[in-house]
Amino acid sequence: MSIEDPAVVANTGFALSPEQLTAFSDQGLLKIDFGFDQQLLDQIVAEVQPLYGSAYVENPLSVTRYQDGWKQVDAVRQLAVHDSVLSALRMLMGREPLPFQTLNFPVGTSQYPHSDSIHFHTVPVGFMVGVWVALEKIDAENGPLIYYPQSHKLPYYSMQDLGLGPGYSNYHAYELRIQDLIAEHGLQPELGILEKGEAIIWHANLLHGGADRKDITRSRHSQVTHYFFENCRYYTPMESRPGKLRYREPFRIPSRSDFSLPPDISTRPLPFRAVAKLLRSLGLHN
Repeated sequence: MSIEDPAVVANTGFALSPEQLTAFSDQGLLKIDFGFDQQLLDQIVAEVQPLYGSAYVENPLSVTRYQDGWKQVDAVRQLAVHDSVLSALRMLMGREPLPFQTLNFPVGTSQYPHSDSIHFHTVPVGFMVGVWVALEKIDAENGPLIYYPQSHKLPYYSMQDLGLGPGYSNYHAYELRIQDLIAEHGLQPELGILEKGEAIIWHANLLHGGADRKDITRSRHSQVTHYFFENCRYYTPMESRPGKLRYREPFRIPSRSDFSLPPDISTRPLPFRAVAKLLRSLGLHN
């Protein structure tokens, strides 16, 4: 299906304008207000905060994220599977979105720019996006997102393309090589200045990171959800070699609050068809 397919548009509860679709295609990102319930956002902040642990209480700078909080905090799951977000993603990509990972941040990361496509990739290419939601006001002082418009039009670089070996031990070298590419192409950064509840959708290949925290006394509560899309194969380029891709099993964050998954589903390898069958039986996969 394409974004022009009537079946896609008819099933969306939150319609994007032609201008928004064009902006995402041209810039590689879209700033958008989904009208999230403010109480839901406050609930996420309050209920995730204990998950950061005692280290965060003692020194907030020591903890910058918590992965897959949706497993412990239902409000995180609700935001990840929000109907308006899924509807917008269907229009952008023309396929059913599969939210598969959440990250919650109490402060800015000051992370070097990177492309999510080095962590999450698909066959065919390009069927992955990130959605970043501001859980409080984010300005230039408390470490906003930094991104490079139109950088999604660069090639999809693998570790080998950059002259690096696979594995996260080489990740800092990857970050430095991305810095070189930014300079080589004259890419200009912009900051993700957002009001509470606003979101940014970014393309898998958009270069982005965390801007410096100018005011280290301030928090920067936010949530990112990563989405694959149906009818693809999924793999991790960082851990892949030419001719030997590190494939990922398909998975979708449950759309119901009363979900029950086998306790070892995240670690037990299953054939693609077995996973799809299991999720369909639970009503979690269309």
